[in-house]
Amino acid sequence: MTPPSWPEMFRVFGRIGLMSFGGPAAQIAVMHRELVEDRPWLSEQTYLRALSLCMLLPGPEAMQLATYAGWRLRGVAGGLLGGLLFVVPGAAFIAVLALLYAWYGQLPLVQTAFLGIKAAVIIVVFQALLKVSSKALHGRLGWALAFGSFIGIFVLGLPFPLIILLAGAIGMLTKSPTAVAEPANLPPARSLRTLLIWGGLWAAPLVLLALLGEDFLLQLGLFFSKLAVVTFGGAYAVLAYMTQTVVQDFGWINTDQMIDALGLAETTPGPLILVTQFVGMLAGFAQSGPSGAFAAGLLALWVTFTPCFLWIFLAGPYLEALSEQPRIAGALRAITAAVVGVIANLSVWFALHVLFDRVAPGVTLALPAPVWESFNPLAAALTLLAAVLMLALKRGFVVTMILLAVLALLLRAI
Repeated sequence: MTPPSWPEMFRVFGRIGLMSFGGPAAQIAVMHRELVEDRPWLSEQTYLRALSLCMLLPGPEAMQLATYAGWRLRGVAGGLLGGLLFVVPGAAFIAVLALLYAWYGQLPLVQTAFLGIKAAVIIVVFQALLKVSSKALHGRLGWALAFGSFIGIFVLGLPFPLIILLAGAIGMLTKSPTAVAEPANLPPARSLRTLLIWGGLWAAPLVLLALLGEDFLLQLGLFFSKLAVVTFGGAYAVLAYMTQTVVQDFGWINTDQMIDALGLAETTPGPLILVTQFVGMLAGFAQSGPSGAFAAGLLALWVTFTPCFLWIFLAGPYLEALSEQPRIAGALRAITAAVVGVIANLSVWFALHVLFDRVAPGVTLALPAPVWESFNPLAAALTLLAAVLMLALKRGFVVTMILLAVLALLLRAI
């Protein structure tokens, strides 16, 4: 097949980036229509194998799939085009929303509207829990991993990376090796060059910040870099770890701001992991105003998505071998099962902090203790309505969010 022209690539991948609402499932469906059904750029088999590879890698699978498709069509430059056009439109929206929120988010009227948004966020996280559990929990081992990860993070306060490592190790040990495809016959120097170039680009701003003594930005960059390595199972899985760290450990933002960040990130195109940019901008704004917000937001974007290009350009040539490795597949299935427990933790944690105005931290365990006198009946009513709209009536998140925000304002005015 003759490679598509650059203007056509820009037009198609730009359209994918602007239409990429609704989470990874909807985004993957849009790409399938654009790249497989409407034009013969990728075969069905190539598309599905690429999707399997992206699910094996840390990071947002839909963005990495766009990067792989561009790389397959026009090499590294095509991969950069596909990946950037998938991220940039959403990042532009997030930058505007984050600044508006930083300036006006604490106004009483805005806070009242956000109560409706928070109610919708509880249900959208619960929906993610249902979707992932229906795909991931097969057999006793899957259920045991999910339950164990929930207890580990919600009750014992174990760090998310440790849970991922333990689940992956269990998955590899419980999967017996079988014959696999021959690895791609590529010179080691090519892989090493890719690793050095993209690893160097990933680390460059962190080294510069260390030399300049920018401790806050360095800490932020290091944390989001670590996040990029452990982002298995989608953004919802890593949100619990991010919330635990940026709210409880670093104190960059508070719990309400974290929930609001997720709600606003749900309304924009692009991968949901763009919530890292929103959080980074809020933290930077608190440090040094708009200039700090832009610096922190750009750094969060860089260390979140540069690794995605590294994974794809490094692993893409080995697609066949990686997709047929039984131990890797077993580790991925175990991690996905453990992620169910992590998302369950996030769902309960968000619900407690929305339904109760005060939640005390655990004394000996990490188990949060809501102050029952602070129960918010309005938040409970809005959450119940969100469940009816989204679970029973199948209304979308954006429509539900707008309806509940308006309703919260009306009820406060009465």
